[in-house]
Amino acid sequence: MAPIIAVVAEGGDQIEPPPPEILEPDPELTSEEAEEARKGYLLTRFWISARGYWGRKGDRLALPFSAGLLALIVGTVGFQYGINVWNRSIFDAIEKRDATTVYYLTGVFVPLAIGSVALGIAQVFVRMSIQRRWRTWMTTSVISRWLANGRYYQLNLVGGDHKNPEYRIAEDLRVATDSPVDFVAGVTSAFLSASTFIVVLWTIGGALTVTMSESTLTIPGFLVIAAIVYAVVASGSIMTIGRGFVQISEEKNQAEAEFRYTLTRVRENGESIALLGGEDEERDGIDRTFANVLRQWARLTGQHMRTTLVSQGSSLVAPVVPLLLCAPKFLDGSMTLGQVMQAASAFTIVQSAFGWLVDNYPRLADWNACARRIASLMMSLDGLERAEQTDGFGRIKHGETTGEAVLSLEDLSVSLDDGTAVVDETEVVIEAGERLLVAGESGSGKSTLVRAIAGLWPWGSGNVNFHPDRRLFMLPQRPYVPSGTLRRAVAYPGSADNWNDEEIAAALHKVGLDHLNERVEEEAPWDQTLSGGEKQRLAFARLLLHSPDIVVLDEATSALDEKSQDKMMEILMKELPTATIVSVAHRVELEAYHSRKITLERRKGGAKLVSDIDLIPRKGRRRLLGRLLQRHR
Repeated sequence: MAPIIAVVAEGGDQIEPPPPEILEPDPELTSEEAEEARKGYLLTRFWISARGYWGRKGDRLALPFSAGLLALIVGTVGFQYGINVWNRSIFDAIEKRDATTVYYLTGVFVPLAIGSVALGIAQVFVRMSIQRRWRTWMTTSVISRWLANGRYYQLNLVGGDHKNPEYRIAEDLRVATDSPVDFVAGVTSAFLSASTFIVVLWTIGGALTVTMSESTLTIPGFLVIAAIVYAVVASGSIMTIGRGFVQISEEKNQAEAEFRYTLTRVRENGESIALLGGEDEERDGIDRTFANVLRQWARLTGQHMRTTLVSQGSSLVAPVVPLLLCAPKFLDGSMTLGQVMQAASAFTIVQSAFGWLVDNYPRLADWNACARRIASLMMSLDGLERAEQTDGFGRIKHGETTGEAVLSLEDLSVSLDDGTAVVDETEVVIEAGERLLVAGESGSGKSTLVRAIAGLWPWGSGNVNFHPDRRLFMLPQRPYVPSGTLRRAVAYPGSADNWNDEEIAAALHKVGLDHLNERVEEEAPWDQTLSGGEKQRLAFARLLLHSPDIVVLDEATSALDEKSQDKMMEILMKELPTATIVSVAHRVELEAYHSRKITLERRKGGAKLVSDIDLIPRKGRRRLLGRLLQRHR
């Protein structure tokens, strides 16, 4: 088997940590409590990987950029304070009708404005650079683990919350890495702004004395107290109103992913749907998934409307409150107009800082949902990776053959991931140059056995051994045709530049695709353009170009007529006369192209090999399977 693919740093060190151990929920928890604990752990799982970006083996610019962002935030708050002081001075000068000071302060405002704008632009650049690089680092890590050892395929075979992994990687991971940077920058800016301008409010406002009947009440730092009370009321309201935001955001994202997946399925299977006339049925399915999207958006709209009521009302009232609070002091002459305007500006800044959660709670909820979805995918990959690293019962082992054998199955049992046996107790030794046909009725586990041989099906027990110097090439029943040029499709999985035009043309000619020679460099939707038979011929052309030592055919000629099938097999025999071939097929006529046939029979407890015969008489010792069959009889 190929080694586990890992994301590596510049020095070659692995940067993705090993999968964390599974945390079993407390059996004493109720189902609701266990679900909440699971959601909490999902966020923990996300940060286990995400924080590595700032680690010793993470991005080398992560810490410098983060420090630079902090410095820019501090500088921006400093300019905010400068403009706040400028407000006081300009309004005091206007109140006194001091033209000289007004003109002077007008000139002072220019560098203050330029500096503030420049810092804002620099802050956007650094912040978005961190987001871009963090997303790159995380996406590379997740995709590497997803593609490693066929896990992208194995996820389809196991249970778990990992549906639509492509959407999670493309969209959820973007939100999960964008939003935290915005949150940290916003919280830092809000904290520094609040700390700075609370001092301004305390200094300017002083104490407010209120006379009631014959008694007086003095409120020290009344502007600060008013700002805090106002923020607590607004934030408390948004927390109460928006408490369902996280759940609704999760369900909305899942509905969007399912809708996109439904549309993708229609595109990928357009020919079959069109030939069967299934447009109405597909439309019903699309309408159902889209209706679910609309329902979730309606719920989300309600949440946004309620939070907008608080945030919009807060933004309208906040500038008026300090003016009303400062009016008595201005009217009795204890505050100047400049102080009133400075206090109003400072109050608004403090209110905005305290109300940061009010404005960002919807984004926080959306991030929460996206982080959990990407963490669910990570946990599914953790399970597959952990199983790969465990030598215990339940995993098929892969090793090397000894002697002349190129492939051997030693006491191989193939099961589902829940332990249910599919194929049981299989022992086969295949020598160099043998052409083995695997037969059996549908559902007997032939294709599953082939996937186990290829390493795509990991569950079971026993060993699959390959000769260390032999290369394996598989031809599935439905060949994959990548996007791009026809040259790339023929050369896949090799590079399109590995073969020249003459070699490509020769391969296409041999498999009867001469009519495509003029279109080798053309980019087209070849997966939709080529027929099923043409795709299988294309797969044989790939086989001829790669010239492997071991060929595994899984119903690779099922879309061809008998004459075309014979031609493909004759070409295979002629062009790769020394190759070892393992075929899975139903057609009896294919026996003419094989030297040996084994038959699988479905039985209770898993399919078993019930016969192993030579289609071409051979001399020499009986195989290990023959002895095994005698023992079972």
